[in-house]
Amino acid sequence: MDEDVIPVLRVEDAAAAVAWYGRLGFAKQWEHRFEPGLPAFAEVARGGVRLFLSGHEGDARPGTPVHLRVRDVEAAASEFGVRVRDSPWAREIELRDPAGNRLRIGTPTE
Repeated sequence: MDEDVIPVLRVEDAAAAVAWYGRLGFAKQWEHRFEPGLPAFAEVARGGVRLFLSGHEGDARPGTPVHLRVRDVEAAASEFGVRVRDSPWAREIELRDPAGNRLRIGTPTE
């Protein structure tokens, strides 16, 4: 087994969050609810990158920032209609998911 870290992001609506992250190339791996009508907890993955999306209060603070390194930031920028900024360390965009979590997505500069 490979060791890794999986950030947990607080979301209001797991289905909306899964669809939004799908626009970034993430696919839902699974979803769990203790009972119908209770908040969902889901995993999305893009290659080896995984995120947990939780509707449970206390699992994560809304507005959490996440940095995501990708091979092609231009594709993400095009999908969301935003401009890419050049930084000394990467070409980046900043997005907010439907729950207000902040994503800085970038392609590192060489």
